[in-house]
Amino acid sequence: MSPEERGRVEAYLRKRLGAASLSIRARPRKTDSAEVYIGEEFVGVLSRDDEEGELSWHFTMSILEMDLDEAED
Repeated sequence: MSPEERGRVEAYLRKRLGAASLSIRARPRKTDSAEVYIGEEFVGVLSRDDEEGELSWHFTMSILEMDLDEAED
């Protein structure tokens, strides 16, 4: 994933999710995905999919039960 692609998707996610501190960072030794952070907290993985010339990105975020408990406090 190029820096330009990361920047475009980052701007979209910041606006869409209302998270100004969201950042997308390159992964070591991986070119088809990147890590998504809000501030310094890792929140998920962004994967690039170029299927038959149609480009898309998939954002995967795992939510642990203990994360839900923290949100309720």
